Amino acid sequence: MTTDTRTKTAPRQGSDFSEFKRGWRVVLLGLFGICTSITAALLYAFGTLVIPLEQAFGWSRGDLQASITFLFAGVAISTQVVGWLYRRYGLRRVAIVSIVLQIVGYFAITQIQGSIGWLYLAFFAMPIVCAGTIAITWTQLVNLWFERNRGLALAIILCGTGLMAMVLPPLLSRLIAAYGWQAGFFALGAMPLLFTLPLALWWLRLPTDFSRPATGSHSAEQGKPLELSGMSFRQALRSGMYWGFNVALILSVSLTVGMVTNMVPMLQSKGLSPQEAAQVFSTFGISIIAGRLLVGYLLDRYSPSMVAAVSLVLPALGCAIFYFSGGQSLPLLVLATLCIGASAGAEFDLAAFLMARYFGLKDYARIFGLHLCLITIVSGLVPILFGHLYDVYGSYSAVLVCCFCCAIIGPTILLCLKMEPAFLARRYAWQQQQPA
Repeated sequence: MTTDTRTKTAPRQGSDFSEFKRGWRVVLLGLFGICTSITAALLYAFGTLVIPLEQAFGWSRGDLQASITFLFAGVAISTQVVGWLYRRYGLRRVAIVSIVLQIVGYFAITQIQGSIGWLYLAFFAMPIVCAGTIAITWTQLVNLWFERNRGLALAIILCGTGLMAMVLPPLLSRLIAAYGWQAGFFALGAMPLLFTLPLALWWLRLPTDFSRPATGSHSAEQGKPLELSGMSFRQALRSGMYWGFNVALILSVSLTVGMVTNMVPMLQSKGLSPQEAAQVFSTFGISIIAGRLLVGYLLDRYSPSMVAAVSLVLPALGCAIFYFSGGQSLPLLVLATLCIGASAGAEFDLAAFLMARYFGLKDYARIFGLHLCLITIVSGLVPILFGHLYDVYGSYSAVLVCCFCCAIIGPTILLCLKMEPAFLARRYAWQQQQPA
C-alpha cells in the first residue's frame, strides 16, 4: 500500500475550523441522524413506554424488558450487514431507504395486538431492516468530510444520544398521557420523517461527489470518486492493534454499563432517598455531553492514545469514591458520577475516531461494525455478571472493584500499544484545492 510521506510531517493545525465552513451541513445531518437512530431514539424512549404498554396489553415489566435484548440482537446483526450494503449500493442510497423503512416500521408497531412476540419481532427486525440508520452511517459520513477537526465533528453529532436522553422521556410522556401508547411510536416515526429524511435528501453527499479535476486533466479520472485509503477488513482482523482497541474499549464499556445499571440502587444502599439518588444520577447525562465535546476537541490537538487513556481512566477515581465514601457527602458522590459520565461520553467518540485514524476509511463500516457488534454483545451480558456478583457478595463492593480494574486495565492496554497509524491517509483532491 502506497503512502504519502508528506502527511507524516504536516503540522496539526487544530485551531483551523475551515472544515466546518464546508461540512456544517454534514454535521447537522449527522446530529439528527444520531438523534433518530434506532440505538438512541428507541432505547431512550423505551422506559417511558413500559408502563403504558403494560397497562394496554397486560404484559409484565420483566417480559417487556426482554424487548431490549431483542433490540441489541438486531443491532449486532445490522453492524455486520451494513458494510456489505454500503459496498454494493452506496452509502447515500442505503441511508435514505433505511430512513424510509424506519418511519414505516414505527408506524407499523402501533398496529401490534395480542402476543408480545410481535413486539419482540419488531424490536429485532427494525435495526436489521433499517441498518443504514445506525451510528456507523453518520460517523463514516463525518469521517469522510473531516480530517483536521474530525474528533470535534464526531463529538458534536454523537451528542445526539445525550440530547435524546434529555428530550425524549418528558416529550413522550406528555404525548402518551394525552393520546395513548401509540402516540409514542408515532412521535418516534415523525422525527425522522420531518427532520432526518429531508436533510438526507438535500445534504447527504460524499465529499468526492463535489470534486472536480483540475484544468481539465483526464488523469484526475473525471466523474470517478477517489479510492479510500486504509486497511481491508481482513488486514484489520490480523492486526494486534485492532484487537487491543477492542479489548480496551470493551472493558471501558463494561464498567459504564455496570455503573449505569447499578448506580441508583447503590446510592440508595448508602442511605440516600430515591429522590436524592435520582438527583445525583441526573448529572450523568450532562457529563456525557460535556465529556464527549471535550474529548472530541482534544483528539484533534493532542496524542489520541494519551487523550484516550486519560479519559478512560477517570472512572477509576469515581469507583474509588463510591467504594470508600458513605452517603453523607453528596458533592463527592456527584464528583464520582461526573467522572464516570465524562468517560462514558468519550467512549463512542474515541472508538469512531481511533478506528478511522488507525485503520482508515476503506473498510470502515465493517471494521467499526465488528467493534460495535462486540460491544453490543458485552452490553447484554455485563448486567447479568454484575447482578451475580451482587447476589454472591451481598453488596456492591465486588462490582466496584471489578469496574475499578476495568478502568485501569483498559487505558494501560492503549498505552502499551504504542499506537502508530496503520497507514497514512491520502488527502482528498477537493481538500487540496482549497486555499491555505
